[in-house]
Amino acid sequence: MGVLLVQNLRSRITSWFARRYLARMRNRGLGSAMPDAALMPLQRNGLDPVPDLGRTREETPISKLPVPFGANVWLVTGYREAKAVLGDAERFSNDFTHLVGRIGVTTEDNPGGLGFTDPPAHTRLRRLLTPEFTMRRLARLAPEIDAIVRQRLDAMAEAPQPVDLVRDFALPIPSLVICELLGVPYAERAQFQQLSVTRFDLFSGFDASLGAMSQSMAYLHRVVEEQRSYPGDGLLGALIKEHGDEVSDRELAELADGVLTGGFETTASMLALGALALLRDPDLLALVRDDDAAVPGFVDELLRYLTVVQVAFPRFAREDVEIAGTRISRGDVVVCSLSGANRDDSFGPNTDRLDLSRRGPSHLAFGHGIHRCIGAELARMELREAYPALVRRFPEIRLAIPPENLAFRKASIVYGLESLPVRLS
Repeated sequence: MGVLLVQNLRSRITSWFARRYLARMRNRGLGSAMPDAALMPLQRNGLDPVPDLGRTREETPISKLPVPFGANVWLVTGYREAKAVLGDAERFSNDFTHLVGRIGVTTEDNPGGLGFTDPPAHTRLRRLLTPEFTMRRLARLAPEIDAIVRQRLDAMAEAPQPVDLVRDFALPIPSLVICELLGVPYAERAQFQQLSVTRFDLFSGFDASLGAMSQSMAYLHRVVEEQRSYPGDGLLGALIKEHGDEVSDRELAELADGVLTGGFETTASMLALGALALLRDPDLLALVRDDDAAVPGFVDELLRYLTVVQVAFPRFAREDVEIAGTRISRGDVVVCSLSGANRDDSFGPNTDRLDLSRRGPSHLAFGHGIHRCIGAELARMELREAYPALVRRFPEIRLAIPPENLAFRKASIVYGLESLPVRLS
């Protein structure tokens, strides 16, 4: 009975991933209606933000973003200013209900979870999750992460060349780790590989994205109901065992939704883009390959440099606020450009370069304040394991196509590569 339940749960999770991400591709609309200036924070040239973002930050760290919805939207590109907004939960709200009534958003579209919730609800939910993401709890995943990475490298070694590091390396690793975190064995790899052709693009349409969220919540509710009856050893089972009726089925589904989507897409993008950064710099590749002590610093500087989550969840001003001489009125929307803030001169000179000797403030790749990514250390564990393993197993790895032929996502909230063809030997 238990085996059948696990298989059913596993199948639902893999098909849910495919449905959710493929739904983002079908409907188009919002992206084409947005003026170029409004899309600027989501655009890049290769691994770098577009020059306009840096010029905007130099001219003013807070500027009005031209959007067609009749709303006041402010773009924050300065490091200090972004940190001030992200760290001020009293004057800036994340509550999704502020979006209701705007551009067709309804209460049914609310994805819930930590990212769209304010205290005290946010405080209670984060308190439930935090013990599951301590270093002590995460340490149990270290052998599994190691095994997952090595299995992927073995599969790549046996595959015809060239191989696609997005499809064969970056996507499978975080998905398999998440399934380990949840306590679900993951085997339906063929289904899951549909994700290699998905996009996390604004051009997919805001309504389509919200619709996919609503559908996924209904699906996750069914998963939670099964876990209520037969709690497993993973995250959902642990929360049910330890907190029982203290947390509702809806809240559990919302928390699972945040863990699944946040932990998958961002880490997959980091793995692919970070591999490209190594391929572009033979000296850096050799350092990561040969020096264990350099790997943590490399990963942290890479997180700042790439900042794959380009903008934070929108904030809504609870009151009239003045930051850096700019007056933000009550009800205005504030969008913090994480990719812009992480290239600020607060990090020293030449912020558009990877520099492992850099000594600066804490970067904002995982956000800041009460909404800082709760899975940050898990992501670091995956990156620290995957990069050295890749270049040690395949020391002759190189691009299989000219760099100018690489395809990157356009106007993407989570930036990434569409594919990364490489030759391993």
